[in-house]
Amino acid sequence: RSGDGRAVLRSSVREFLCSEAMHYLGIPTSRAASLVVSDDDVWRDQFYNGNIKKERGAIVLRLATSWFRIGSLEILAHSGELDLQRRLLDFIIQQHFPSIAMNDSNRYLEFFSTVVSETANLIALWMSVGFAHGVCNTDNFSLLSITIDYGPFGFMDSYDPNFVPNTSDDERRYKIGNQANVGLFNLSKLLQALKPLLDPRQKQLASQILEGYGERYYIRFIELFKTKLGLLGENEDDNYLIAFLLKVSLLC
Repeated sequence: RSGDGRAVLRSSVREFLCSEAMHYLGIPTSRAASLVVSDDDVWRDQFYNGNIKKERGAIVLRLATSWFRIGSLEILAHSGELDLQRRLLDFIIQQHFPSIAMNDSNRYLEFFSTVVSETANLIALWMSVGFAHGVCNTDNFSLLSITIDYGPFGFMDSYDPNFVPNTSDDERRYKIGNQANVGLFNLSKLLQALKPLLDPRQKQLASQILEGYGERYYIRFIELFKTKLGLLGENEDDNYLIAFLLKVSLLC
């Protein structure tokens, strides 16, 4: 894409502030530790109108429990490095999934089930605050289900399922209303990467776990919006009320 890999000061400040806001909103995220201004000039077309200007560059230092992503396993499976993939996966489980026993023959299945559940939870949390990630590819989806990339993100001012914060996303693949579906797509890629390490029974169970992703997401989404609206207990009209209010917001 002829990119230079640099960030300008304005976007770096925005990235710093947003990740801290997400943290205090209770959404799993990487944290911004520092922001360093660079002496190098960076040329950017800020408003994409052909008016290129010189801006000051900057670097944000980010911290996270882990930077392993779905893509970390996907690339090893794609290149056939199954021994290395198995070693890496065991390391990730041992370091970050203490509830999974390393001597459990179903540990990869348990790992996948946890990632599916926590990914559904993370995207539901994004939706509860109107956060659009912007670039939801497998290399930006954490295996620990935390928000690890703050590139072209955005918050909706009013409810609009077609909201896209990424000006280069001409096909609206990562529009906010599609985030849950993209999450399912990425998890299917994770399952595809894990399949060489699973036996036939485990593959079948993993497919069933993936099929349950939509229900897990929906349940968590409803829980979050019921809390926001102060709805107590269970009422068959709750889901209708949430959908109605979102529709009203869209029309406003």
